Amino acid sequence: MMRRTRVKVCGITRQQDALSAIQHGVDALGFVFYPPSPRAVAAEHVQSIVRGLPPFVSKVGLFVNATAEQVSATITTAGIDCLQFHGEESPTFCAQFNLPYYKAVRVKTGVNLIQYEQDYADATALLLDTYSEKAVGGTGEVFDWLLIPPQLTKPVILAGGLEVANVTQAIQRVSPYAVDISGGVEVTKGVKSPEKIAAFMQQVVQADAVHSGRLK
Repeated sequence: MMRRTRVKVCGITRQQDALSAIQHGVDALGFVFYPPSPRAVAAEHVQSIVRGLPPFVSKVGLFVNATAEQVSATITTAGIDCLQFHGEESPTFCAQFNLPYYKAVRVKTGVNLIQYEQDYADATALLLDTYSEKAVGGTGEVFDWLLIPPQLTKPVILAGGLEVANVTQAIQRVSPYAVDISGGVEVTKGVKSPEKIAAFMQQVVQADAVHSGRLK
């Protein structure tokens, strides 16, 4: 059976970008509810974007050390159906909202991903991103994929510096459940390029075909 790597485009700020991503086969859209981010959006704006989307597309809200009240209010207003926590949120905090969630881990030497998997047992996946002292995400930098232990059992969402030029290698090396891209398909921060999304999706499909032995 042919494997299929799922794709999430994060940092959506415009409905036309959301619709373009869906048209090209993207599975999930990420909305950043973290005010310091250049891709941050208001819950009311996301509500207007989500209202015009077709079914079967996951709408993911990204939070960084928000309060429970902020997360709950955003869920109600924005219409998101999945949560992504990028800060120091505890397992208990992440699990309280009755929605599936991913726990993002900023990977560097010495980070124990096996322990993260055990601690965040309720998470549907671990999202592995690049550690940076400058930013909590959206760094545009790739981390060392060899730091991902092969014995992880939770689905891995691979992020961090992915783009058209390296996603094939990422899928071949890591075999992630999904890949997460933001800056790699942008014209400027928060504005996506339909051409880059199309090219990225083409590379993912081709990489999956090679990985499944259908292409040599």
